[in-house]
Amino acid sequence: MTTGWAGDAHLVRAMDRTVRSKPAAVAVVAPERELTATAATDPHATFEIGSISKALTGLLYRDSVERGLVSATTELRELLPLEGHGDVGSVSLGALATHRSGLPGLPPGMHPIRRTLGFWIRGENPYGDPLAALLDQTRGLRLGPPGPRYSNLGFQLLGHAVAAAAGSSYERLLHDVLGPEFSTPARVEDLEPEDLRGSDRFGRPMHPWVGEAIAPAGGIRATIGTMRGFLHSVLDGTVPGVSALDPVADFTPRVGIGAGWITLEHRGRRITWHNGRTGGFSSWIGVDRDAGTGVVMLAAVSRSVDRQGFRLLEEFASGAPSPGR
Repeated sequence: MTTGWAGDAHLVRAMDRTVRSKPAAVAVVAPERELTATAATDPHATFEIGSISKALTGLLYRDSVERGLVSATTELRELLPLEGHGDVGSVSLGALATHRSGLPGLPPGMHPIRRTLGFWIRGENPYGDPLAALLDQTRGLRLGPPGPRYSNLGFQLLGHAVAAAAGSSYERLLHDVLGPEFSTPARVEDLEPEDLRGSDRFGRPMHPWVGEAIAPAGGIRATIGTMRGFLHSVLDGTVPGVSALDPVADFTPRVGIGAGWITLEHRGRRITWHNGRTGGFSSWIGVDRDAGTGVVMLAAVSRSVDRQGFRLLEEFASGAPSPGR
């Protein structure tokens, strides 16, 4: 297998200039063309997409709202077995979707310091819990102020709550709404030969991030072809729950947030995006909706590809007029 980039020539030239992390794959969807390129892997390999999973969960949430299954004010206790767990049951789905729930990034009950040490020292997966264990870890959890605070826990609970509202599991809901091509392995034994194993930025092999509980916040896998098809449906507005991309609150100054999706102005253009990073993978997805152009980047190395993603999107969207012109 070649270690260089292979695929659409224009994209290969751009990747040779900008991306060092390999194995990797990238796709571009523009008004009159769709391009794909891969390096040190093939188009059938699946990558951990990390926190881009939150962007998919945001779509599932908004689709459930639009179908009347839940509302922004629906509370977790209405959907998940949280009797006797304390304040966490009063958190609304709308607050979870915009990272304004007051929940911490991780529940103290999961012993995050111990797990972080295992991750740093041995490359272990800190997120292998089943859903029942995650819910147990929220007992007695105290909520913080309801301002913006990025929370993996919040999106884990959001995804599983929306699935419960549909009478489904998160995996089944994901397949029913967004397609069976996405996978959410719960155990290492569930991985297939095409599932890549990632490494940290120093080349050390890292344990796969698998687990039932983490799926809605960071446990989804996909091929570059699946992500290109997904990107196409986001841009043409046919993806269920597409209103998830529309900002409904401020996340930070001059940065808006929809249901998981972040929107900001980059070099005079309005970009909606999300990134992801696990122990052995990194990812980025972004769309310039005015230009009808989007980019997705996946790498089996835990080194940020955000800068390269923004740069590539700017390059392919630059021929479109800026808003208001």
